[in-house]
Amino acid sequence: MTPALRTACVDAVHVIRPDGGVLRAGAGCLYVLEAIGWWWLRPFSWVPFIWLVELGYHIVATNRMVFNRFLFRSEDGP
Repeated sequence: MTPALRTACVDAVHVIRPDGGVLRAGAGCLYVLEAIGWWWLRPFSWVPFIWLVELGYHIVATNRMVFNRFLFRSEDGP
């Protein structure tokens, strides 16, 4: 991993495809989901749907702590 890629990974997930291409943020997430069998999500990688995916990714990424608080509560915590 290059220092530039390490710095960029702080802001968004990055996926390196077998051909060497790099996908980031929402496009990277869609690529991984399709690779694990969620083929029915493929239309979300088409314009204009990819814009909505990227917007959703940006909203979640900038509010990680809020989503973390409500979605991943521990069993013994508040």
